[in-house]
Amino acid sequence: MSTIEYRALVSVEQHNIALLFTNYLMSIDIQAKIEVEIKGDHQQFVIYCQLESYDRAISEFELFIKAPYSPKYQQAAWDNAEVSQVSQHGVSLFQSFKEQFIAHAGIVTLTIFIVCWLVFLGAIFGFGRALFSHLQFYSQLSIGSFIEEPIRIIGPALFHFSWLHIVFNTMWWWQLGGSIEKIMGKWVLINIFLLAGIISNLAQFIVSGANFGGLSGVVYALVGYVWWMSWLAPQKGLVISNAIVGFLLFWILLGFVDVLPVNMANTAHLTGLVCGCLLAVFNVKFTHSSN
Repeated sequence: MSTIEYRALVSVEQHNIALLFTNYLMSIDIQAKIEVEIKGDHQQFVIYCQLESYDRAISEFELFIKAPYSPKYQQAAWDNAEVSQVSQHGVSLFQSFKEQFIAHAGIVTLTIFIVCWLVFLGAIFGFGRALFSHLQFYSQLSIGSFIEEPIRIIGPALFHFSWLHIVFNTMWWWQLGGSIEKIMGKWVLINIFLLAGIISNLAQFIVSGANFGGLSGVVYALVGYVWWMSWLAPQKGLVISNAIVGFLLFWILLGFVDVLPVNMANTAHLTGLVCGCLLAVFNVKFTHSSN
């Protein structure tokens, strides 16, 4: 039995992009694998292919990078999801998870993630009323109330009411926010968090009053941003599947028709989604054109 000889093909920063292309190579009978390369605090994913198919793999990558979200690549990822693995050279499962978790999320992503969980755990241990009283949106919005307590304009985004609520929101914040911060930079993520958080909070307050909370308005802004960036500027590498977008849009619809057993901040979700889409358009049309 002959041993496969591999050659480094290309290095990418996004794990999902590396997996997508590696699985595609496997689907066309080109043996491939991914290895993690860490330089300082920066992590890259190096794609290796079998030496004898190197030229063909290079040609395939040139086609792939022009349209990485083509259905044929998505299908290959689905068919070969269990085949391609990242080689960690003996790193423990926990260590691997920790490194992947931290590597995917920049300082802004991690900070908001930690703050949300600290607030939630504080509420679990008996400080919920005090925390909510400091983070709850204004009972009556005015310039004076904003100057006196500016945190309340964004505060509801940091408070969650259940385990399911915070796990869902912080999972998507880490996944999408981490990708945005790594690719677009921390200031883009900060802008999305502040603008989407404030606008969705204001919209929800106008519709239902001050008794609401959660990061979901911002999460939907991240969804909208990544969704529109994936076809406005696909070369950036931000991607979210149409199936996930469809599910989250359906979730908004279910909230508005009031068939769910929980109260939903429907206006915040919809407003956040629109805000994220518009911010993607702004970044592409204005930021790119000025570069």
